[in-house]
Amino acid sequence: MSDTIISVDHLTKNYGRGRGIFDISLDIHEGEVFGYLGTNGSGKTTTIRHMMGFLKADGGAVSINGLNPWTNAPDVMKSVSYIPGEIAFPDLKTGTDFFKVQAQFLGVRDFSYMNHLIDMLGLDPSAVLKRMSKGMKQKAAIVAALMGNRSILILDEPTTGLDPLMRETFLELIREEKSKGRTIFMSSHIFEEIEEVCDRVAIIDSGRIQSVVNLSDFRHGSMRTFHVEFADEASAKTFCDRLPECSADGMQVQTAALAKNVDAVFQAMDGLRVLSLSESHPDLEAYL
Repeated sequence: MSDTIISVDHLTKNYGRGRGIFDISLDIHEGEVFGYLGTNGSGKTTTIRHMMGFLKADGGAVSINGLNPWTNAPDVMKSVSYIPGEIAFPDLKTGTDFFKVQAQFLGVRDFSYMNHLIDMLGLDPSAVLKRMSKGMKQKAAIVAALMGNRSILILDEPTTGLDPLMRETFLELIREEKSKGRTIFMSSHIFEEIEEVCDRVAIIDSGRIQSVVNLSDFRHGSMRTFHVEFADEASAKTFCDRLPECSADGMQVQTAALAKNVDAVFQAMDGLRVLSLSESHPDLEAYL
């Protein structure tokens, strides 16, 4: 996966009073499932709206397939399917009516994949749109986005409103899309679903990227978490000062390291009073 499909270069949108996104830089490669993880209000949707060409940046730029979504939206959208964070349907009566309009917009003539999506999600397309529950509306939005077989999927909190079982079904659909070579950018505030399907994840907080993590480090066991107890707080503090990924609570310390960097952890203990040491395999939430 060497070709960059989505590039975000020092993107900034300043709404004032610390609100917005600031100096966001990301590269999403062809065929990659890229997670965008953060709490509500952290800046995920603002970033995605720039990707979709809905907002003009105050600074920096976004490109998709080498095109600026703000100035070349029609061309960009030929290869992009999108699930918005807030679902708003057109003034149509049923899901079936909506899918017909969506099919015309996307140029879909073969409805076999659309029907497959409807079956997997357990959606009743004959239901009245205005009477659909939040979960049913989310299912309809998923079908509308994926039925177009576009090469790029940009999904803003796509599992909102889905029950746990249906979340698993959706993640299976993402795996199907990945197997077709799709490039997928997916925001979420749920650690577990990002860990399940993503190749890499960027963590955003207060409008700024905190880190970008390669999830293969977790899945293949190359990441280690060490729990160390020191004889005194001064030793614990010195240990953490020597390592980039470290947190201390009194004399108790936790640090994460790649297997190839484990020697650095033991070197950081040199000259310090260690009472106990244990190792565990971390999940993403523990690493953060």
